[in-house]
Order: sequence, then structure tokens, then C-alpha cells
Amino acid sequence: METSSTSINIPETKSKSKGKAPLSTTSKAVGFGVQQPRRGVKKGIAVGDFILRLCAMAATMGAAITVGIADQTLPFFTQFFQFQAQYDDLPTLVFFLIANSIVAGYLILSLPFSIICIIRPLATTPRLLLVIFDAAMAGLTIAAASASASIIYLAHNGNPNTNWLPFCQQFGDFCQAVSGAAVGSFIAGAILLFILILSAFALKRT
Repeated sequence: METSSTSINIPETKSKSKGKAPLSTTSKAVGFGVQQPRRGVKKGIAVGDFILRLCAMAATMGAAITVGIADQTLPFFTQFFQFQAQYDDLPTLVFFLIANSIVAGYLILSLPFSIICIIRPLATTPRLLLVIFDAAMAGLTIAAASASASIIYLAHNGNPNTNWLPFCQQFGDFCQAVSGAAVGSFIAGAILLFILILSAFALKRT
């Protein structure tokens, strides 16, 4: 006797469709998992950027105020012959005061943009704007500090070749205040350069 065998064909379309679903779900899960750590890292960089801006603002503001109020009058027996030292006696210190005041004002105005970077750490537009202006302000701060440092060096040591006498031998307090302001300005410039490095890491896509 011959037995007839029957075969049932099962369509493979369902199995293929079922096999695709877990792959898409897995890819979404992987993408979400990659985005979350990147967002957290960039938010941490933005918080550090905000704190460093406060430090740089305090340094530039302190340097400008210190130079602005630096004043010393040599005591003499008569009021008609007095020697006084102020920042506006030297054009370099005037430039130093103006430059540090501009940088301090910029840092105050940049704080809202830094807060936006904390709230939206993946946004690139505010970060790019900060990078452009931060680079300009860092150059201005370092230029002002370097110019004032050269004048302060001459004031402390003089120049025998040109018969420039050491200015700070008489006006010690004035020179000490201006020297501290120059150091504060250099610190602010270094902080701005470090902020630029942090911004470069924040702008990385991976």
C-alpha cells in the first residue's frame, strides 16, 4: 500500500518580520545608551566652564580695581613738593585697566550663555560663540598683563643703559599693588585658555 504524505508550507515572511523587530529595538537602545553618557560628560564640562568663568571674572575685576585704586604719595616736609604715583601716569597701566575691565564685563555677559550650555549640553551654537569671544578675550588679557609686566620690571630694576632709575625704590607700595594686579591678570588669561580647551572637548561629537 502506498501512503500519501502531505506537507504544509509555512510562509517565512512572518518569521522575517519577527526577526527584524528585536534588531531595531536593540539599535535604538544602543543609540540611547551612547547619547546619555555623552550628554552627562558635556554637562559636566559646562558646569566646570561656568565655575572657571566666575574665577576669571574675579581675577580680572580684582586686577582692574587694584590698579585703579593704586596710589602712593611720598611724604615730604612741605605740601608744595610732593611726588605721587597713580596708574594714569603710565599709559601701559591705563591700557591694563581698560583691557581687564572689558574682559571682566565680557565674562559677566557670557554667564547666561554658559548656563544655556549647562541646560542644553548638546547645543553647539552657544558654545561656538563662546569659543570665538573667549579666544579674543584671552589674547587681550595676556597682552595687557605682558605689557604691564615689562613696565613693572623696569620700575623694579631700572635700565642703566638709558639712565632709567628704579622707580619702585621710592614707590614700593604702588609697585607691589601693580605687580599683584599683573599676576591676577596672568591667572585670568591662563583660566581663559583652559576654558578654550574645555570648549574644544565639549564640541567633539564622540
